[in-house]
Amino acid sequence: MCIAASVGRGGKNLRDDVRTVQLLLNMHHAQVTGPLVADGVCGIATIALIEQFQQGVIGGNDAAGLVTPDGGNSAHGSILRALRSSMPPGFTAEKLEGILIHAAAADTARFFAPMLAAMQSASMDTALRQAHFLAQVGHESAELRYTEEIASGAAYEGRKDLGNTQTGDGVRFKGRGLMQLTGRTNYTAFGKFIGQDLLTHPQLVASDSRLAVDVATWFWTRHDLNTLADADDILTITHRVNGGENGLDDRKTKLARAKWFLMDPHPDPALPGLIQAMEAVAFEPVEHRARKRTKHRKKRHHVKTP
Repeated sequence: MCIAASVGRGGKNLRDDVRTVQLLLNMHHAQVTGPLVADGVCGIATIALIEQFQQGVIGGNDAAGLVTPDGGNSAHGSILRALRSSMPPGFTAEKLEGILIHAAAADTARFFAPMLAAMQSASMDTALRQAHFLAQVGHESAELRYTEEIASGAAYEGRKDLGNTQTGDGVRFKGRGLMQLTGRTNYTAFGKFIGQDLLTHPQLVASDSRLAVDVATWFWTRHDLNTLADADDILTITHRVNGGENGLDDRKTKLARAKWFLMDPHPDPALPGLIQAMEAVAFEPVEHRARKRTKHRKKRHHVKTP
């Protein structure tokens, strides 16, 4: 589900819902007049583009200018389904804005490129893996708002399990990054991984957007979270990331939203049969394939005489 209530003329027009529809319409600005300013305000321009998409793209006759949530049987609900099914493929900057709907546009623009590169290098090459990663990052960073723990870090002072053995380590090595790197031991390990001295400059993990993302994918890979994502196991992933179930409901909500934007709503029904047919050919005994080729050649060269 990507909107909670109706959007458009006569709709409830909740801010997040309106902004979501505006972002979806902007992904189709080649087909409709646009793009809109995705400000969450349902004005004349937004309603006009809803009508234009419905009439010009999906061929609807109802000019009500209204979009309703998924699951409805009305023509208004079909607009949302059409917007989803015709989104550009893959993970895009526009989809990141839609998934992290409360993130500032400047933050999504800042983090998209390093995030795309880091996700690719960490083998997040399926929509399900990407969705789980974005759900966790979205919660941990409050939708890209924070790259550094708000608390001072004094609570970590003397934590030998984090490697904080020197005076001031708690504050110096407080949580930073989109998945918060915490403690001298972890800063040392990540610094070796990227080839940088983070013990001297720990604040780089928060101020450098690339490092803020890289530390998240580094953590993800070290804990083999792609495997858990493949199993769609958000509970265990949350335990690995958080150490408990803090914010689980919010993580689930973000996961559902990420899946909506990233996962194909209409997988090709012929694909399983095609794969089975290809596998059948691949594992067919060689002598069977040879007989088929010989039979085919005989038929091709047979000429009927008068």
